[in-house]
Formats: sequence, structure tokens, C-alpha cells
Amino acid sequence: MTPVAQSAPERLRTLLVGEGCLAMPCCFDALSSRLIEQAGFPLSFMSGFAVSAARLALPDTGLTTVTEMLDHGRSICQAVTIPVIADGDTGHGNPANVRRTVTQFGLAGFAGVMIEDQLAPKRCGHTGVKYVVERAEAVARIRAAVDARDAGAGTLIMARTDARSALGLEEALWRLAAFADLGADILFLEAPRDESEMARACRQVPGVHVANMLEGGLTPILPPARLAELGYRIAAYPLTLLAAAVAAMTDALQALAAGRMPERQVDFATLRGILGFDAYDRLLEQYATPVGGP
Repeated sequence: MTPVAQSAPERLRTLLVGEGCLAMPCCFDALSSRLIEQAGFPLSFMSGFAVSAARLALPDTGLTTVTEMLDHGRSICQAVTIPVIADGDTGHGNPANVRRTVTQFGLAGFAGVMIEDQLAPKRCGHTGVKYVVERAEAVARIRAAVDARDAGAGTLIMARTDARSALGLEEALWRLAAFADLGADILFLEAPRDESEMARACRQVPGVHVANMLEGGLTPILPPARLAELGYRIAAYPLTLLAAAVAAMTDALQALAAGRMPERQVDFATLRGILGFDAYDRLLEQYATPVGGP
């Protein structure tokens, strides 16, 4: 009897049970998600910042719609077998909207969804967050997200608070504990300022914690081994691939402008392999001869 394959949420749950800190490069399209998988990373996150940049060339200030994120996300999930977590922003409305957002991301193939407590329209957590919703609304969002999970969506809930920047560490920790009590699967304190704050979050609020390793952001960049010592299970790298891609494309364009071919490129055969040309040709060969052929 053929074993039943695990669903995306089940694969994510399995990953979260273990020791150490999992490195989670964040993707911004189907190609970047495939490269993450081929490099051997066990999971990814669809970064709202990176999607807004790649799809719209606009800042992460709540300009992308849930429809755009779902459309983009389906392509990402279909390109890989590793679990991918979605950026659900504020849930795109009231608790009813939050429930529908979580359900729709689950149907799109995501293993989990992040919901945060910023006041809409939200913005990148390292670019000066000044406002979050009141406690009651923040709690209602996560409660609705957990209810959607338990009602059949299945997607794990990553509960994020931006209250550290808006209201201070004590309020952020209160919210993190409330989210944990509601049954959130992954806890996300955005923008702690130093190692002591990072360690305190993990110590004071037991659970699966994610550290946001944003180059140039407000939180210190630490190696996965050190993050594991502090109590983190996931290290997210939200903009590393996007920033590296922009740097590489800029260098290539400068070379072309100077009349040269860019020096650093993958060869055509490698690119074809990444995109699946050979697998495509093998698939067509299966249908080249009719059943019971000549």
C-alpha cells in the first residue's frame, strides 16, 4: 500500500519538532523558492516586502492586495515540495477577513500563515512602526486565525507582534504570551533590539520562536548556532536573496552598458535544468507513441 504523502502543514509541523535553529531563506517568486529548495533548505517564507518589490516595484506599506499575494503564492507553492509560510499581513480586515485569509492561503498550498498586529495599512517592521492595534483587536486576529486553522484550513499560525517598536518590550511580550495561549504555532517578536531582549522573549514565553535576520535592520544578525542557544527554532532571512539578486542584476547591467558580457552567470545548461526543460522533454516522450502503438 502506497503511503499517503504528508500535507504541507504536516511537513512543517514535523520540521518544528527537533533541536537547533532552522535557516529559512525567504522567497519572492517561484524561481527563488525553487533555488531555496535545490540548495537544501527545509522550508521558506514568502516575504511580503520581497513580493511587493519583485511584483510591483513598490515599498512594503500595505499596497499589495490579498488577491495579488494569493496569485503570487500559488506559483511559489507549486514550484517546490518544501513547506512555505505566507505573509498574511494584518489579515486584510476584521476577524472574518482573517479567517478567510488563512483559509485561502491554505487552499493555495501554504503550510502556514503569518498574522500581525500592526494597524492597517502595515509597513515593514524595521522602517519605523509607530502604530499597532489595541490588545483586544490583536488577540481577536490571532483567535480568528487559530479558529480557521482548526476549522479545516490546517495551516499553522505564525503570530507576530510589532509592539516592541510601537509601545515597548513589555507590551510586546504580553501580546506574545497571549498569542501563545490562544494556540499560535510559531511566535514572532519583530525588531528586538539586542540579544538580551531576544533571549528574554524565548525564556518568558515558551514556544516555537522565529528570529528575523534582516540585514541593516534593528535586530542583531546572529548565526543559527547562537540563535539556537537563545531559544530560537527558525532564523528567517527576509531580504537576503532579493538584495543579492538586485546586486547581481545591477552588476550585469553595468557590464552590458560598458559593452561587456557579465562575468558571473550560470551556464545555459544549468538554467535549463533548474527550470525543468529535460523533465519536460521526458514527459513528452511518454506520449510520443500511442498506446498499443504501430
